[in-house]
Amino acid sequence: MQLKQTIRRGWPLALIIALPLTAGAGALDEAIDTQVETDIAAQESQEKIDNLADETTDMLAEYRDILRQTQSLKAYNDQLEQLVSSQRDELDSISSQLANIETTQRDIVPLMTKMIEVLEQFVALDIPFLQQERNDRIVALKTMMGRADVSISEKYRRIMEAYQVETEYGRTIEAYQADLDSETDNRTVDFLRIGRVSLYYLTLDGREAGVWDAESGQWQTLPDNYLQPIADGLKVARKQLPPDLMVLPLKASGGEQ
Repeated sequence: MQLKQTIRRGWPLALIIALPLTAGAGALDEAIDTQVETDIAAQESQEKIDNLADETTDMLAEYRDILRQTQSLKAYNDQLEQLVSSQRDELDSISSQLANIETTQRDIVPLMTKMIEVLEQFVALDIPFLQQERNDRIVALKTMMGRADVSISEKYRRIMEAYQVETEYGRTIEAYQADLDSETDNRTVDFLRIGRVSLYYLTLDGREAGVWDAESGQWQTLPDNYLQPIADGLKVARKQLPPDLMVLPLKASGGEQ
């Protein structure tokens, strides 16, 4: 009877003991599930963090690459800006030069025309040597001035070249053959030019010599004693004799030398 009571009394006790055990198992499972879920969530979060880190690294690399490109483009743009500025200055300079060229052309063309006129007058008043050659040169210069296919600079160069040739005549001696135009006859003779100081002629047979008289504008016949000196002068001019002292008249007037 007592046992029964005891069993009866113990049953609820065992039930009471079993119930907490059952309840603890459920909480443990729930805790385990929660931990598993937490671990999975943490793993997913870690994966997201890793992915974000990779993306951040890629974005950082891309940013640095873009930054380098930007700096390179900035340097290139700065260089282009300097180039454009330099070209702009060059264009301004060219425009200014073109304006100056137009002004120079307006001023220099009349000047060149005047230079040719002065040269023509000079040749006409000079002693009459190489007249055909010198007159042809002046005619060529006048023709050139009317040509549009010849630049201003080329025209000026040729005029200055003609002046230089005329200048050289005053520092050289020369021998050449040409026609002697005089009031009495027209003969081919040898001419001897001594700078611009004197101009002589000697007939081809060597029997007559003369000198140009600038005051009268005529040829004056020289005495026979000048035949040999003039012949020697011709040889010196032709480099057939070495330079030597020559006794020649500088002027003839009234038949006296």
